Amino acid sequence: VQLQASGGGLVQAGGSLRLSCAASGRTFSSYTMGWFRQAPGKEHEFVAAVFRSGGSTYYADSVKGRFTISRDGAKNTVYLQMHSLKPEDTAIYYCATGREIIVTTIRDGRAYAYWGQGTQVTVSS
Repeated sequence: VQLQASGGGLVQAGGSLRLSCAASGRTFSSYTMGWFRQAPGKEHEFVAAVFRSGGSTYYADSVKGRFTISRDGAKNTVYLQMHSLKPEDTAIYYCATGREIIVTTIRDGRAYAYWGQGTQVTVSS
């Protein structure tokens, strides 16, 4: 599986961005898709995920109500729509995927087998 993330950039606080992650190589619908982020000097952090079966979504408390994850099966692409961005959202955002992910591990990066290259999001105050 190959993942290609895009859509990052520089935005002012309160602004919006939409990240995209295009997947290739396997049956997209059978894979759970997730977004993680890592800010300088901080640990890798779960952001959001959409489950392979039924499309249930999961969010970190810090982004709930501001970010929306969605998937387009026809395009083999997962999106992360980000609104009301804050300076603390500044990070490199990574998309990831895996098939052997269950609800109890969906927030754990170690459960994801494949990772994209990351896209930088910078939110200025």
